Formats: sequence, structure tokens, C-alpha cells
Amino acid sequence: MVASSCKTGPCFVTLEGIEGVGKSTNLVFIRDWLLQHGHDVVQTREPGGTPLAEQIRELLLAPRDEAVDSDAELLLVFAARAQHLANVINPALATGRTVLSDRFVDASFAYQGGGRQLPVTRIAALEQWLLQGFKPTLTLLLDLHPDLALARARQRGEADRFEREQLPFFIRVRDVYMQRAAAEPDRFAVIDAGQSLADVQRDIATVLAQRIGARPS
Repeated sequence: MVASSCKTGPCFVTLEGIEGVGKSTNLVFIRDWLLQHGHDVVQTREPGGTPLAEQIRELLLAPRDEAVDSDAELLLVFAARAQHLANVINPALATGRTVLSDRFVDASFAYQGGGRQLPVTRIAALEQWLLQGFKPTLTLLLDLHPDLALARARQRGEADRFEREQLPFFIRVRDVYMQRAAAEPDRFAVIDAGQSLADVQRDIATVLAQRIGARPS
């Protein structure tokens, strides 16, 4: 099941991309665009979105001396997602609100599947178990070559556990994102994040107008 077309019913919009592509800045732009066009918006993020899921986020992102098993990482991500769905996403959609999330299940395929090289079938089994065919209405993918994205990300201060990964990791992550976008063009919109911020946001606004639109007053 895919969330509604947004014209009359609940709408679920996600924003994806590797570190350094400008998700935080553009998430605010997307939220404001939706609000200005009549949407009652719940903004959230993954991993996170609830108190328990935010605690799991801290576990996932904190640099540590202990090696983190890739399967343990994957299961923690889906545990946070289960809590997020139950307590934030599903209740908001049930009341007709528009949910805007910084990352969702595509990130698991990109980071744990591409980056960590876990079997896609393992991630897909967890996806089916938890989501049962539920998908975002629209996924905006901010795309930038990992060389440039990492240079941006590492100017922000102390790196988290994922940001400390090396270039080949992020090349694999980006490759999976692009593969998923190519496989589901009706859901994905790829935005060139190497443009000026004004041009990026112009392209985002164009996609939102075409695929989401204003809510009837």
C-alpha cells in the first residue's frame, strides 16, 4: 500500500540522500512549502521520531570502540522504525495529516544493504514484515557525488559513526539509492544537490507542485 495521492487524503513524503547533500536545510524548505499549500504537517526523522526511537538513534550514531555488527545495526534501525510507525507516522496519517520524514526504509537498503553489503533479501524480509507493502507517496532524493558530499559533511564538526566511513562506503550507498530511484520513478524524484541552493529548492518546489499540490481549503 502506498500513502494517498495527497490531494484529498493522507500523504507521506520522505527525503533521502547521503551525508552532506543538504537534507536539513531542504527539509525546512519542504515543510514550509507544504504548510503554505494547506497541508497539516508532522515533521519527523529516522532513526528517531519518538523518545525511544531517539535513544536508539543515539546508540546507532555514537562512535564507539566496540565493532558494531551489521545485523545488529539493521535490527536496531528497524526497531526504531517500528516504534516510529506505531507512535508517529500511522496515527498522523490516520487523521489526514501530511507526514514529512528525514529518511525512511530506502535508507536501510542504501546504508545497510549498499554500505554494509548485507543481503537485500534480508532487508526486504524485514520491510515486508513491518510495512506490509506500505510506502511513501513521494520520495525526494538529493543526489551529489560522495566526494563533494563528504567534504561538505566534514565541515560541520565532529563526525558521527556513519560519517566516519570511507568513500567506497558512500559510493555504494549512493549507487543503491539511484538504483531504487530508477526502479520506482513514480515514487522517487531525484534532485541535483550540486546546484545552488536556490536552484535545488526551485526543483524541489516544482516536484512538490506536480506530485503533491495544494490541499483544498
